[in-house]
Amino acid sequence: MDNQKLFGTDGVRGTANLDPVTAELAMRLGRAAAHVFSQMPGYLGHGARKRLVIGKDTRVSGYMLESAITAGVLSMGLDVLLIGPLPTPGVAYMTRSLRADAGIVLTASHNPYQDNGIKFFRHDGYKLDDEAEAQIERLVFTDELDGIRPTAEGLGRAKRIDDALGRYIEFAKQSFPRARTLESIKIALDCGNGAAYKASPMILRELGANVTVINDNPNGININAGCGSTYPEEVQKLVKTIGAQVGISHDGDADRVILCDENGDIVDGDEILAIAAEDYLKRGCLAENTLVATIMSNCGLDEFVEGLGGKVLRTKVGDRYVIEEMLAKNLNVGGEQSGHMIFRDYSTTGDGIVSALQILRIMVETGKPLSELRRCLKKYPQAQRNLKVASKPPIGDLKEVSARVAECEKALAGKGRVLLRYSGTEPKIRLLIEGRDNEGIEKSADWIAEAIAEAIGA
Repeated sequence: MDNQKLFGTDGVRGTANLDPVTAELAMRLGRAAAHVFSQMPGYLGHGARKRLVIGKDTRVSGYMLESAITAGVLSMGLDVLLIGPLPTPGVAYMTRSLRADAGIVLTASHNPYQDNGIKFFRHDGYKLDDEAEAQIERLVFTDELDGIRPTAEGLGRAKRIDDALGRYIEFAKQSFPRARTLESIKIALDCGNGAAYKASPMILRELGANVTVINDNPNGININAGCGSTYPEEVQKLVKTIGAQVGISHDGDADRVILCDENGDIVDGDEILAIAAEDYLKRGCLAENTLVATIMSNCGLDEFVEGLGGKVLRTKVGDRYVIEEMLAKNLNVGGEQSGHMIFRDYSTTGDGIVSALQILRIMVETGKPLSELRRCLKKYPQAQRNLKVASKPPIGDLKEVSARVAECEKALAGKGRVLLRYSGTEPKIRLLIEGRDNEGIEKSADWIAEAIAEAIGA
């Protein structure tokens, strides 16, 4: 095996059954992760057998990876608790609820069904840091573990947990006030044929909502297929058809959410953050009066939160970096423009269902429609391009691209910004230009994208 980098911004990801997301590598990852987790603090004392939770989304390749990574973990003498298809935040919760020593979720999030991935949680439900991932990566590509071969009673055992869905449903419902119901709310829900296909409708209905659901019949290959949070047009149409007050769209593993208002207009992560920040600040519940966002969030978010007496901290792109900043500063609300929202009062990771419930609570308590709530945020115009690439050389080595970026930054004269970065989960480069002149930044984005296509376009 070549010494290569496995982990991106959100675990290991790629085309299922091709390197690095193969059964062979999944088994080695299982062995490596089991060894690393066996050395980390957990719930069980010295000498007790440690346990790992394994969950997945609805991709057909999940069966293959689940079997392979389970075999790897068991071969190292750790037990496995199999919980089946469940949203990623559900796996994080079950890891804590079952007092397991780590959690593993098999998902490629919003990617098409051909892809899959593997990501890890610590015993407390938070994602692994870079150091722990580096340890696992090193062990995968060396023979250090080859001599560790428990036999007989030393081997681990696997057990299926039948009530994981019900336990997660009750957990998510606790994030909504007991004194409130959703009886007055009509909801259009797109489950994206993903991991929330059972959980999300059940939670909303048990809270009293009138829910019309689409894309809740996964068959292993229709996850994210023209539906869910990356194709919000589906829920926009449904909102208008049934006259719903709100539309909710999940991605494949339901750790993110995109909403639309009663008019069918999209409400993105920045607007969700703004609505939540205003509510939390007015109630005195926003820790340190500080919201956490990434460098991709609109600059209008900073102006809005500062106008309310709060502030915004920025991180690198990736919900794991948002969470790390929240943990370091003991903050409780953060998220990404893409719809990853972390409400740490309730969850340890992005949770699309819990996030939707927070906005629904605000709608119920204020009596305001979502179209009115979202108007609190005045956005700067943004131009974004997501371009497929054949390779990922250092951006500084792309001379013409760098020259065009510099020229655009000069033209913005400090009243905007240009961000260019590679995706950590897909063979893409992401370009964002923000400024006051919408027409100007769109032209600049096309100009830079042209240079990117010539240099490294797929």
